[in-house]
Order: sequence, then structure tokens, then C-alpha cells
Amino acid sequence: MGLQPSQKRYGSHTLCCALVVISGFFWTNHAYGQGQESAVSDARHTEHSFDIPAQPLNLALKSFAWTAGLQMSFNDDLAAGLTSTELTGRFTSEQGLERLLGGSGLTHRFTGPDTVIVERNSSAVPVAPLAVAGAAGMGAAAAAAAADSGGTPSDAVTEAKPVKVPEITVKDVRQRGAADLGELPPEYAGGDLARGGRVGVLGNRDIMDTPFTQMNYTSKIIQDQQARYLGDVLRNDPSVQLAQQTSTGFLTFSIRGFQLNQGDMLFNGLAIAPTINGTMMTESIERVEVLRGPNALLNGAAPGGSIGGMVNLVPKRAGDEALTQLTAQYISDTQFGGHADISRRFGKHKEFGIRINGVYRTGDLPIDHSSRESALATVGLDYRGDIFRVSADFGYQQQDMQGARRQFNVASDLTAIPEPPSTRTNANQPWELNDTRALYGTLRGEVDVTKQITAFADFGMTNDRRQSILLNRQLVDSQGTLSAGNNFLFAFDNRVVTLNAGLRSVFDTGPVHHRAVLSFTQYSGETQRSPFATAAMPASNIYNPVLVPGPPSSLLPSYGTTTKINETDLSSGMFGDTLSILDERVQLTGGVRFQQIKVTNFNQATGAVTDQYDKSAPTPMLGLVIKPWQHVSLYGNYIEGLQQGPTAPVGSANAGEVFAPFKSNGYEAGVKADFGRIITTLAAFQITQPSAFINPATNVFSVDGQQRNRGVEFSVFGEVMDGLRLLGGTSYIDAELTKTESGINQGNKATVAPFQLTFYGEWDLPFLKALTMTSRVTHASSQYVNFENTQEVPGWTQWDLGARYRFERSGGKPITMRAFLENVLDNKAWNGSPQAGQIFVRDPRTFYLSATFDF
Repeated sequence: MGLQPSQKRYGSHTLCCALVVISGFFWTNHAYGQGQESAVSDARHTEHSFDIPAQPLNLALKSFAWTAGLQMSFNDDLAAGLTSTELTGRFTSEQGLERLLGGSGLTHRFTGPDTVIVERNSSAVPVAPLAVAGAAGMGAAAAAAAADSGGTPSDAVTEAKPVKVPEITVKDVRQRGAADLGELPPEYAGGDLARGGRVGVLGNRDIMDTPFTQMNYTSKIIQDQQARYLGDVLRNDPSVQLAQQTSTGFLTFSIRGFQLNQGDMLFNGLAIAPTINGTMMTESIERVEVLRGPNALLNGAAPGGSIGGMVNLVPKRAGDEALTQLTAQYISDTQFGGHADISRRFGKHKEFGIRINGVYRTGDLPIDHSSRESALATVGLDYRGDIFRVSADFGYQQQDMQGARRQFNVASDLTAIPEPPSTRTNANQPWELNDTRALYGTLRGEVDVTKQITAFADFGMTNDRRQSILLNRQLVDSQGTLSAGNNFLFAFDNRVVTLNAGLRSVFDTGPVHHRAVLSFTQYSGETQRSPFATAAMPASNIYNPVLVPGPPSSLLPSYGTTTKINETDLSSGMFGDTLSILDERVQLTGGVRFQQIKVTNFNQATGAVTDQYDKSAPTPMLGLVIKPWQHVSLYGNYIEGLQQGPTAPVGSANAGEVFAPFKSNGYEAGVKADFGRIITTLAAFQITQPSAFINPATNVFSVDGQQRNRGVEFSVFGEVMDGLRLLGGTSYIDAELTKTESGINQGNKATVAPFQLTFYGEWDLPFLKALTMTSRVTHASSQYVNFENTQEVPGWTQWDLGARYRFERSGGKPITMRAFLENVLDNKAWNGSPQAGQIFVRDPRTFYLSATFDF
């Protein structure tokens, strides 16, 4: 990746650390497997505490397997139209399966110590009702089968011969209490969201067992909505406010009113997602996990700080069944492309997996003189042994934007913001460009030292490059006049190497159950930038743009002209533990992370150090979950965030001065309710963050302010009834400047839309089951643009509409057609930004069409 010598040494050292941690325990794979064989063989008779509400049978089985630590194989079609009874209490795996499958016409068969197949019971009487009657129903079905054959009920069960199903769907679930790698929580009813996700270094947790608010979007909704970039997925979250539109090629957004930075967007739990110079393509992503609130303890050393929340991207893995899927795409005006998704598993027990994704799209956008070319290639490899698991993911992403429409900076003395232009009008030049290249990868491994202790190590790298010709125009009057200025031509080169290693353990001390983790995280980042070249631009207008010839291509700096301007080295160690009692009805999670942040800035011309700091700080966390009833969780937390300190900007009296890290405090309390098919969350929170200002009297930049965001959120997702799915919610944020320099703007509102609502729904038409109609409504209230609260943009509402149709061709292989119309009414509106003084034009009506073929 072209690392500097110091980075090469660091990269090799960290790689060695990762390999030592993994290989140092590898020898236990065989020895431990032999030592535990007898214990594992008794898995079907081990008791577990189940809390599975009545729901579609296939989802109940997946939740059961997740709780019992089984690998379960079954054909989803066998359970179609069947609903399970509630399973609450302590049962062995054998007893629990008998209750769930009772009366369904299905049976189970253990094929290994912790593997089970669910299949049709060839001797059982078919069940007509949609609901499964439970254990009594199973007995009646068995008795009826026996009567028909002249035997006894026991004979009916004994003589039943398993039927081999034509297609097996395998979901990996927990095999050890401390295992985490490749073990995603199952999908919830409807399949658009999962019932759990990654809680940082604590690993995967069910949302009902965490003192935080999570939304875990699955690959199903990514594909069904034809989401191409990360921002397309985040539009479904009511607590996420997007500033830049998809057409800009960038991603700027906030969670709970605080902007997320590069280090807040993770890939495989590591801060290497290629988003610093653009946005992330989503075709290779299995889950988009959104965790709200400060979470420095959970995610460790990263420059973002995780003040408002974080996003973790989970790559796709190969399933047990071979997959070959091709998708043809069209996007208005003339964007055409395709996506290939291929996976296979190998080995006697399908231990080895490979999944490949490739995407290419190019063409004109529905915005004047704007086009985009996107390419993605990823490979995911994994090995899943009983004791040892390892995965590797590699990706290359390229996005070339021509004439991308960017933000407008609003002049500080402008109080009447003009009406937005047509959604298609583009005030940027056709020759302005933003070309990005990103190469990234992770290597992750874990080994079960004992049944209660798992060692893990994760290693990641990224090289994110960008060449740009752009000008952020300034609006100077209510007639839409844009001031003259200079286009800047430059190149960026960002490199990151990061390592996370530690131990996870589950154990009991008397009546208290523990889930403890000890970890160390290291992050090293370097930013290089070329000198700026400029090209003069005349004044223009947002309604009637002035287009001029572009500068000669020779002015665009190459990557070879970049020099180092910044180095960031972060390291931290943490210890955390979740203590639970009363069959996990009461769970207390606590911990602390000790972080050290070292930042160095360099003179671009001479390479001399201009400023640096080396500071450390602890960030504690405490969370509580109480379940007064089986399907209700009351929770609260206190947690801190730590953000890299700012650098005084050019133009200030102390330009270049580096400030110490920001520490933010977050409080949250809420209630979650699982109604079997619908999960709802109601949360109240407060987050305070220090902020920086330039003193207008002295022109000195300092960290003397504070912003306090208080809010209430409501989220809902699931399947209201058969064929009707819903997700979304609302959020209200009171964002106030509580401490300001010399009292200026004290008590004013921050640049956050106070109210946002988003709801997305799907309806399988009862008279044509293969056809599904979809719709999404998003609304945001008016928003101040500056801290003086003299500039404001009105609220807006957007309606999206879609449909999909699935049919089978000869051979039983499906074809799925999807259509989606975004911004149906072509409403024009300004989008505010968490960065004061910026506004964006919303994207126009855009049509998406795709056809997916399975082979």
C-alpha cells in the first residue's frame, strides 16, 4: 500500500502480533476438541433459558438455535405459513425443539454433538392451521399417524424416516459462550432488521439484553431498497440526519445531533471503512449496525470519538448452500450496471468459505452535467472450526464523480436564504471532479482456550486516496448570487493500520453470571496531501449557473506530490464485564477504557513538526438492564466519548495549535418491548460535548464552549401481520449551546433539525403474493444554519414508492424484479448540515430498476 518505513515496521509488528495470538492458541484446536468431546456430546440434554415469543416458525427456530448454541439446518419453505407457540422457561435442547415443532408436521434429527437438522416428518399428519399447537398438538398428530398405520403413538415416532430436503439454509450460531466471530444474531420477523448486533468489543448481543439503542439493518433490506451507498441505508434510521445527498459522492451525517467522523464508521469492528474521502458501497455488506450514543469504551482507539453513535459494517459470508446471483441495474437518467454475488463452501463439514462480490456502474445522474462511475471488488474468506475460527476480507472500491453538486456556504450576514433551485440545476462546473480509490482489508481470528475463555485478534489496514477539483461556493444574497472564488486542485492519501486483541470469558461466581472482556487496541493513521493548485472562477447564480472552461489537466496534482501533514497514534486498554442474576432478568454492564492520543502536525513544505500533543484519559461506562416481564426491558446507561482535539484553523491568531481531546458525557434511559412480531424502543438521552470557537475580539481559537443535546426517540420494526412489515420511528432533539465564548450565542440552538420522522413499509398483496408494494415517508422540521440563529431553512417531506415481483423460472430458480422511485413528488428543498453555515440541494426524483437472477 505504499506505507512509509515507520508504518511498514508498525504494520509488520502488528501483523506478527495478530498471527502470534492466533497461532499461539492454534495447537489447542485438537487437544481441546478431544478434551471436550464428551461434554459437547451432551449438548442436546443441556438446559437453557428460553424467552421466544409466538412468531413465524422459521424465525423461532433461528432464535432457538442462537440461544441453545446449536448449528441448525432447515429449509425455510418447510416452515412457511407456520407460527410457533411461546417458549418461555428452562428446557433442554431436545425438549425445546419438541415443543416448537409440535403439531407442525416437522421433526428434528441431531447429526453431531451440536448440529441438528429440521425436516418433514414423513409419518406425521399434515397440519392445516397456520398456528402450531405446541406439545399437545405434537401428541395428537403422532397419535393420528399411529391410528392410520395400526400402530401406537410411540411407534409412529420411532418409525418415522427423515426426508432429505432439497435446499438447506444454514445459520451459524453460538458454539461457545465467549465466541463471537462469524456468529450474527438471527433476523427478526420480516427479515429487514436483526434482533441483535455488535456492541463494540463486548461482541454480538441481543437488543433486549443491551443498555443501548441499536438498529441492525440486514442485507435483505439493502437489496430490496436497491441501496447502493451507505447513506441510502441510513435514511431508514429516525435518529440519523443526512446532510450531503447521495449524488455528491460524499457522506456527512449526524446521530443524535452530533456529526460522525471517519473513526465512527467501522468495518468488521475496525476503523478502516473507506469513508474519509467518499462513501461506502453496500453490495458486499451483510449488516449495517447503528449503535446510538457515546461509545468510546466499546470501540476503542479511533479518531472519530463516537460522540453521537457509531456505524459498523459487517461483510457478507458464504452460506452452506452455493450461491450464484447476478443483478442488472438501471438508474435514471442513464446509469447502467451490474452486480455479481458468488459464494461456495468446501470441506467435509463445509469449514472453508469464500464469497466474492463485484459491482460496476457508470452513466449520467438526473442532475445537469453530472455523472458517476462506481466499481467494487471484494473477497471474503473464512474457516469455522469447533475451536478455531478465522476470517479475512479484502476490498477495492473506486468512485469517479464528474460535475458533482456540492454544498453552498452561506455568508454570515445573509439572513434571508433564497428559495432552493430546481432539483436538477447544478451550479458546479462539468469539469469539477472527485476521484477516489480505496484498498482495505481485515484479518480476524479467535480460538477457544477453554469452553469459557476465547482469545481473539483483529488486524486491519486501509489506503484511501482522492484527487479533486472543487469549489464550495458561497451564497451572498437572497437572489441566489454566488461569489467569485478559486477552484482548488489537490490530492489526498490516507493510510490506517489498526489492531485489536484480547480475551473474552463467561463464568459464574455463585448466583452471578459473568461475560467479561479484556482487550488492547492500537490505531495508527497518516494523512498526506499535495500542495493546492487554484483556478479562478467568476461569480455565478444558483438559478442560472455560469459555466466556464476548465483548467488544464496538468494542474491536477498526482499522488506522487503528496507529503505528510498529520500523524495520529491512538492506543487503549479496556476491561468490561456484564454481571447477570435471576436468569439474566437483571444485567449490569460496567467497564473502563484507558486511552492515549498522540497527534502530530507537520509543515507541508518543510516536513517540520508544527504542533503536537500526547494526552491520555479514562472513559468509563455503566449500563443496567432490568426485565420485569419476559418481553420487556428497562435500561439505562452512563457512558463517555473521547474525540481527537481540534487544530486552530488558518486565519486564526493561533493557527496550527493542537488542542487536547474532547471528552463527552452521555446519559440514556429507555424501555424496549418485544411483542413477538414487533419490537419497539422508547429512549430519552442527554449528551454534552465541548465545542470550539474563534473569539471575535481576539481572533483566538479556543475550546471554551459546550453543546448539550437532549432528546427522545421512538423506534419500531418487525412484521405487523403476515405480509405487512414496518420499520422507522421519530426523534426529537433539543440541541442547545450551553457554554459559549464570552456568552455569545448562549442558549441558542445548534444546527440540528429538532424533529425527524421516517417510516418504511412493505405489503405483500394478498391477491398476488409474489408482488410486494413498498413506501417510505421522511419528514424533517426547519433547522437553523448558523449558531447566531439568524439563518434558517424550512422543513421538508419526501415520499418514496417501490415494488418488487418474484417469480420462478424453469428449474425453480427465482427471478426478482425491483423498482423504486425516490422523491416521487420531486420536492425541492434545502438540507441543513451539522456543520454550521452549510446547506445542500436535495436530490431530484430518481428511478431505480433491477432484475436479480439466481443460478
